[in-house]
Amino acid sequence: MRIGVNTRFLLKNKMEGFGWYTYETMLRITQQHPEHEFIFFFDRPYDEKFVFADNVTPVVVNPPARHPILQIIWFDYAIPRALKKHKCDVFVSTDGYLSLKTDLPQLTVMHDLNFEHNPQDLPKVALKFLKKRFPVFARKADRLCTVSEFSKADIVKTYGISPDKIDVTYNGVSPVFKVIDDNEKQKVREQFTQGKPYIVFVGAIHKRKNVQRLIAAYKVLKTQNKIPHQLLIVGEPMWDSQTVEIDEELKPYIHFTGHVSLDHLANIVGAATCMAFVSYFEGFGIPLVEAMQSGVPVLAGNLTSLPEIGGDAALYCDPYSVDSIQEQLNLLLSDENLRKDLIVKGLERAKDFSWDYTARDLWLAVERLF
Repeated sequence: MRIGVNTRFLLKNKMEGFGWYTYETMLRITQQHPEHEFIFFFDRPYDEKFVFADNVTPVVVNPPARHPILQIIWFDYAIPRALKKHKCDVFVSTDGYLSLKTDLPQLTVMHDLNFEHNPQDLPKVALKFLKKRFPVFARKADRLCTVSEFSKADIVKTYGISPDKIDVTYNGVSPVFKVIDDNEKQKVREQFTQGKPYIVFVGAIHKRKNVQRLIAAYKVLKTQNKIPHQLLIVGEPMWDSQTVEIDEELKPYIHFTGHVSLDHLANIVGAATCMAFVSYFEGFGIPLVEAMQSGVPVLAGNLTSLPEIGGDAALYCDPYSVDSIQEQLNLLLSDENLRKDLIVKGLERAKDFSWDYTARDLWLAVERLF
């Protein structure tokens, strides 16, 4: 079979959620299935490291597709021509999008439907596009994958899709996330927080990630509880409108790293006292498991997929309540026995999530297209 794959999020030094899902699954699938040919469709010049095996043919398809209008051109006009030219039998897309102008069997991975439930979180142009197109994508797809049972149930309920059409392919975690020794932890603290212990947040700075409420909770802990910890925020705003506000008095204690490499991220997570991942909407929440695998206790929001992923290995809070975030974060920081218990449970829980499992389950879904 000749399998066309949307690889537009495989971007050198700019990998985010969709990109890592594509990278980790396609790396394994292409190498494990040399009997098939894979045509990788990029929307800009690509790095050779993304050509994972001899059975991968990289193709650049213009135009670069980030704006909604360009996405329509890319998926509905350029991709059908490319699929035909390269004699593809099926099309796989790992970012939720599909082509509405091809009759080839298609599979897409819809990670979550936050925009359906929190439309206020998105710029109007992006929101209009997603709300119009994603229900059509869901109906058009021959197979759908998603990353949690929560998201599967959400797609079924929101779009009226049969659950039999949807496969759950839980995300995995890179093996670079691991427990690090005290000397290494101190080196990371010296680099990012003047040697002070810190709370870490990892993720795109998007409204649903709830960074503004986290900062408000941290303000109480810093000014009233006098905690020694600083707050390290790893990520970049998803849109210009998603930036956060910080009081002048807090600026010496809150640090933004911007985008960092995977190895640096693993060290940053591993050196934290705890992770605060208090999103109010997640399809999975990879940083939650990255922290667990690093032996770092986690405070998570108690909504959507996070309790499913964290199980009994995380402490939870109401993400809409600054008081709840502050109280639970204070509990986590002040109770050493609680932290030790969550570390042990987290290390065990993290074993349930592996990119090997994700690739296996995604391939089983792809095979259902044949």
